[in-house]
Amino acid sequence: MNADHQFTRGEIEAGRKLFAGDWQFVAAAATEASLPKMRGAEIAFAGRSNVGKSSLINALTGRKSLARTSRTPGRTQELIFFWNGAGLTLTDMPGYGYAAAAKSKIAAWTALIHAYLAGRASLARVYVLVDARHGLKDTDDQVFAALGAVAVSHQVVLTKSDEVTEAELARRIGEVEAALAKYPAAFPTVLATSAREGSGIEELRAAVARLLKERKASP
Repeated sequence: MNADHQFTRGEIEAGRKLFAGDWQFVAAAATEASLPKMRGAEIAFAGRSNVGKSSLINALTGRKSLARTSRTPGRTQELIFFWNGAGLTLTDMPGYGYAAAAKSKIAAWTALIHAYLAGRASLARVYVLVDARHGLKDTDDQVFAALGAVAVSHQVVLTKSDEVTEAELARRIGEVEAALAKYPAAFPTVLATSAREGSGIEELRAAVARLLKERKASP
């Protein structure tokens, strides 16, 4: 495991406390005007439809149904905001890649997401979720380019890592980290998780806690 993925007991505990708060739904924004006011720090989760985004958010927060899961790809068509009551907002971004909608609707989503990314000073990082079974797709590269264009820090989190062998997972991590090298705004290392098995969840929580601590300490 990469040294950057190793966390102290203090960071693991800080991550646990950070996500153990009383998470509440704040808003569902379909337009730039309906975005909630910024407060505290914010992290966002993006990923292709059916990547397991809602399941991961539920696992992180310890809430079985905070984020709505669906068997229908592309069902979430808004930015969904949750607040932990202690300084952290979590944003569930619309899944991309499979949405069955008119081009005009997709264009509206795209404009909303770009406006959100470019104007959200409270946004500390976007976690881009990638299915460990399939790796990166062309649509992921487009998202990395868009994030880089607005200089938003982002990191890849592999989901469903329990569905591949250890050797396959190690190979996938290597492939993704090599691909990320060409994106300056991308965090160079990858975290692997399984919402079903719980693996990697406390490390991801600790990574967020470390990020917010560093952000708070920076001038």
